[in-house]
Amino acid sequence: MSSSPTTPGTNQSWGGRFSEPTDAFVERFTASVGFDQRLALQDIQGSIAHATMLARVGVLTDDERDAIVAGLTEIRGEIERGEFQWSVKLEDVHMNVEARLTDKIGITGKKLHTGRSRNDQVATDIRLFLRDEIDVVEAELSRLREGLIELAEREADTIMPGFTHLQTAQPVTFGHHLLAWQEMLARDHERLLDCRKRVNVMPLGAAALAGTTYPIDRHVTAELLGFERPAENSLDAVSDRDFAIEFASFASILLMHLSRMSEELVLWTSAQFDFIDLPDRFCTGSSIMPQKKNPDVPELVRGKTGRVYGHLMGLLTLMKSQPLAYNKDNQEDKEPLFDTLDTVRDCLKAFADMVPAIEARKESMYEAARRGFSTATDLADYLVRRGVAFRDAHEIVGQSVAFGIREKRDLSEMSLDELRQFSDVIESDVFEVLTLEGSVAARNHIGGTAPDQVRAAASRAREALTALRGNHP
Repeated sequence: MSSSPTTPGTNQSWGGRFSEPTDAFVERFTASVGFDQRLALQDIQGSIAHATMLARVGVLTDDERDAIVAGLTEIRGEIERGEFQWSVKLEDVHMNVEARLTDKIGITGKKLHTGRSRNDQVATDIRLFLRDEIDVVEAELSRLREGLIELAEREADTIMPGFTHLQTAQPVTFGHHLLAWQEMLARDHERLLDCRKRVNVMPLGAAALAGTTYPIDRHVTAELLGFERPAENSLDAVSDRDFAIEFASFASILLMHLSRMSEELVLWTSAQFDFIDLPDRFCTGSSIMPQKKNPDVPELVRGKTGRVYGHLMGLLTLMKSQPLAYNKDNQEDKEPLFDTLDTVRDCLKAFADMVPAIEARKESMYEAARRGFSTATDLADYLVRRGVAFRDAHEIVGQSVAFGIREKRDLSEMSLDELRQFSDVIESDVFEVLTLEGSVAARNHIGGTAPDQVRAAASRAREALTALRGNHP
């Protein structure tokens, strides 16, 4: 077997113009194989497609293609079994795989790199990897949404206080509150699938930056790899990582929503609220206080949100000053992307497992809704329907509430005579709107908290989720 001469100790893939080997520290400092080996299966997938295309256009013979594909298939097995030996001296996943292929099949292995560069190769690998991971994230997000919808249907009649400024505002149903979370996640779901469309564009064939002189057929390779189309511009294809930034942006918005949900779950499990109970398997205890049951899962999700925000800012900063085309800076794109993917997937799995198991403490929720004069707005609306101007009604109800605070009684607990001292238009039918049940039932319109509307909204949400997933490739 013959090969091009290189200076002893230099890298066989690029050492021809170098007069001395790379410094040992620089070799370690610039190597990426410690983390980009995670792209190995996608790298092999892309290489098999590339070799298949090269044979189809006549750059490789069928025998060469078959040898390459067989060798790569064997290497994939070694990697999956944990038998593959990774080398820092070979820098990255691409050269490790290529070197092993050459060991297996000889000089034909070196022909695999014809018509491509590590620049378009790594950009393709990342897109393939991210596309696969997006599909995993999408499945977990769908599972969480399904769990929320089911729980909302079960709790469509459960009354709880709704809050503004974390102060009791108006009564709502627990199911309505859960569907508010579901709406947040529905928008996140759409953002994720929209991001996937832009991920699913193939850089391969852009080579180092200008394309290649070989008669490649990029549409063939794109079809073999399941890409929607080849990237239009070779410079852009190898140099931008906006698709990774877009995923990190989606992840940050999603984690912001999960963090808001986490905050409420943490509050609701406290003795001060006592609105819900989480199964023991999602909580931990205290090493010193035996009575404690800590909601560690939502607390940790809340904490991991900052981690994902940091990765988004890191990726934005990484790209902000890079000239066209590829720069070594982009080696730093993988670790934040990988960690973002791992964090999002794990947080979604935790929530998808936990949410359907939430147990509502209905009595505590109901009693909390009775406190804080949550039907005050209903009394104001009642007065307006009786011909009182809203501003005057607001004043009357404010006086009624002040009376209730002094007497330590809710509006529904006052007598008719006590209410009439503030307005003589109040009649006995006022108590129909002052009950919690009457208050939530009165919001009987699309988007309202009435139990019938909650059940209808849950049904629509389930249909929308099914339709969205049906349109997902």
